Amino acid sequence: MTENGDATPLVSLVGVNKHFGALHVLKNIDLTVDRGEVMVVIGPSGGGKSTLCRTINRLETIDEGQIIFDGIPLPEEGRALARLRSEVGMVFQSFNLFAHKTILDNVTLGPVKVRRKPRKEAAMRAMELLDRVGIASQAHKYPAQLSGGQQQRVAIARALAMDPKMILFDEPTSALDPEMVQEVLDVMIGLARDGMTMVVVTHEMGFARRAANRVVFMADGQIVEQNTPDEFFTNARTDRARDFLSKILTH
Repeated sequence: MTENGDATPLVSLVGVNKHFGALHVLKNIDLTVDRGEVMVVIGPSGGGKSTLCRTINRLETIDEGQIIFDGIPLPEEGRALARLRSEVGMVFQSFNLFAHKTILDNVTLGPVKVRRKPRKEAAMRAMELLDRVGIASQAHKYPAQLSGGQQQRVAIARALAMDPKMILFDEPTSALDPEMVQEVLDVMIGLARDGMTMVVVTHEMGFARRAANRVVFMADGQIVEQNTPDEFFTNARTDRARDFLSKILTH
């Protein structure tokens, strides 16, 4: 905890720039994420949303600027980065589960290997988390035996098992069949209610309206607008945001 208590943001991005070759994907990003905040990042494809999400735990390096996590500037590499990264859970579009390990083993692996928890303690905690996401009965199955929605819920339990200070969600429902989307969003809404700090890149506007404290609208590598969900969806200030909303909210 920093000397002025929990008032400091959990994450601060200051003047962050990122290029992929000639493409300038993040342009002078200044952004903070408060403790317990649910920030939903929306915008057109190719606008830099996923790259923003992935820079927060250095899955993508940055060219300029600084990212400060819990009062500490993110190191470039090495053990200090690994330690900080273990504080940030990540849930991807593809579930990234180990196919040859059971659901229970997938969830216990991080706590045992990284946090050095005793296996028995990690397994008990994993079962609690699998129960929390509604799939305790699947613990001894393998990922291929589960539906996409169930696999994504395992991925969320796996992220929670590390007791992270925040979780990043990079389009967690976009690979799912429509009928499975809500079961994953329901788990995420539960986490939001429990006070988990979350940054969520998503196309699910209903989730943004229900669960977000703040909506951040990105386009062309820039933060164009940010506001509360109510204000953003009913009263967007920029032409770019209004144009985007007119296209998606009519479908």
